Amino acid sequence: MEKIPMTRKGYVNLEVELKHLKTVERPTIIKAIAEAREHGDLSENAEYHSAKEKQSFIEGRVKELEGVISLADVIDPSKLSGGIKFGAKVTLVDEDTEEEKTYQIVGEYEASIENGLLNIKSPIARALIAKEEGDSVEVRTPGGVKSYEVLSIVYA
Repeated sequence: MEKIPMTRKGYVNLEVELKHLKTVERPTIIKAIAEAREHGDLSENAEYHSAKEKQSFIEGRVKELEGVISLADVIDPSKLSGGIKFGAKVTLVDEDTEEEKTYQIVGEYEASIENGLLNIKSPIARALIAKEEGDSVEVRTPGGVKSYEVLSIVYA
């Protein structure tokens, strides 16, 4: 199986979520299923079916997280330097609107565009790889081609 790159913070967040699912969510749903069973006929018991559906979701997420964690390749960006690569915090300026944005290039399981965490497999991250400060980058997006200039690259 292929290793999954991620930052230390992303790895810790996945471990915290897994622990929460196993120690809080799982026991809670087991209790809810037991209570729903006490209500009698399971074929028409909406509480029971809802709890079983939630249990299925929790167990699926636990398996997914265990798989991702087992394949994790934790990369420490503070030990990197040079052109843009995994873990870099990159400040870009849109060459059309002059709007500045800062992103950190991270693994797909920790990506959150709202929080400035850019999936390494995204078109913009792939276009940025190996670029240096001052370089211009053209990115093909669903809305058309966008041009950015790399203002800074920080590894922290």
